[in-house]
Amino acid sequence: MNANLDRSSNVNHHYDAKANSSTLPSVTVIGLGSMGSKLARTFLHSGYVTTVWNRTPEKAAELVGLGASGATEIADAIAASPLLIICVLDYDAARHILEPMKEKLSGKVVVNLTTGTPEEARTMGAWMRNLGAEYLDGGIMAVPSLIATPHAVILYSGSMTAYENYKQVLDSLGTSHYLGSDPALAPLNDLALLSGMYGMFGGFIHAVALVGTEGVKAVDFTTTLLMPFLQAMMSTMPEMAKQIDSGDYSAKDASLAMQAAHDTIGEVSRVQGVSPETFTPIFELMKRRVEDGHGGDDFASVIELIRKRPSS
Repeated sequence: MNANLDRSSNVNHHYDAKANSSTLPSVTVIGLGSMGSKLARTFLHSGYVTTVWNRTPEKAAELVGLGASGATEIADAIAASPLLIICVLDYDAARHILEPMKEKLSGKVVVNLTTGTPEEARTMGAWMRNLGAEYLDGGIMAVPSLIATPHAVILYSGSMTAYENYKQVLDSLGTSHYLGSDPALAPLNDLALLSGMYGMFGGFIHAVALVGTEGVKAVDFTTTLLMPFLQAMMSTMPEMAKQIDSGDYSAKDASLAMQAAHDTIGEVSRVQGVSPETFTPIFELMKRRVEDGHGGDDFASVIELIRKRPSS
């Protein structure tokens, strides 16, 4: 049996870094894929007593060699630590692992770093609370290689008590952001950030494809022209955000009517043999907004065509 079995006391009696900085809490990592393994290695490197478990035990071998305690049974992994970090394929997998152990979760802090939807997070949070566990949902805004670097940002929502008690542990993984008590907030913001990322990537590949038709190297175009231009454009986002919050979209520079007057980007794409399908959806929204009588608005006005309407 693991020597840390007696350390699974109620959350309100958990580790207090300020009160006892010489004692580090133990942590269990459930799920040893690329991300889970990196989380476990980070905890080990930071000096935390770390227990690991994976459905395929062989994946724990390297971590055990680094000093982790490898639990062969999920019950032992849960009993080993007051803090449980779970990072698996999806919420169904997390529930499948934890469901048979539900009577052992009371008093535990469960931090779920599995990617999922806001509704899944709310459901999981309610289930955990009913079992007597403190629950945090999380969104990791980083690839495994960035964990424990200044570039790793991890979003958390759910139990504030759990977050405050274990913030020092969580901070070892990257920059922590607590978004509120609703477990849905972390996955919602996670997916919103990814949406912005993929929109940027879509524009990038279209731009590179266009200049590539004339033999321009992607690296040269990106570093010399595209990145400086996009960085300048990103500086306009806070002002666009203010317009969205206020509802005042009055154009200050380039109106939608001017921007959507001609499908020049689509036309040159077709002439150059490049598919315009990453650009067409946003252009169609701009045209619709003009047709609806908002040609004098700034680009941020397009959000009114896609945002959720408040209930009347």
